[in-house]
Amino acid sequence: VPVSLLPGTDVMEGLKKVCNENGIRSAIVQSAIGSLRKLTIQILVPDEKAKLGVSYNDPVTVQGPIEVLSIQGVIFEAEETGDLALHLHGVFGDKEGKMHGGHLVPGENPVLATLDAVIAEISGVRFMRRYDEETALLMFSPEMS
Repeated sequence: VPVSLLPGTDVMEGLKKVCNENGIRSAIVQSAIGSLRKLTIQILVPDEKAKLGVSYNDPVTVQGPIEVLSIQGVIFEAEETGDLALHLHGVFGDKEGKMHGGHLVPGENPVLATLDAVIAEISGVRFMRRYDEETALLMFSPEMS
């Protein structure tokens, strides 16, 4: 499904809306490019208390304009609610040419001019996200349907 999000639309909410409108429950964001008014991401940082020794930091916001160089990720159902959810990572450039990368924070990445993306539905598999005891994290968990 080709997508072009309009100015002011949050990246994650806009992509989720397209999936809901098209009945998509398991998919990948194959590619996305465009621009943002601001960028809010989280990255992995050392955390001695965490089972794997890392955890996501508090969200970091970079004021725009932001160039979206690449966004990719998975679209799945949340095990606890059955709601559609997205797990997106990206690479971005700020107004000084500095690169940023990380995990997009829902509701915090408004489109500046456009965000052009391609969503590819995956059939025959149910994408889920479940808690994993070994890592103590919510992990991507595809199931053959």
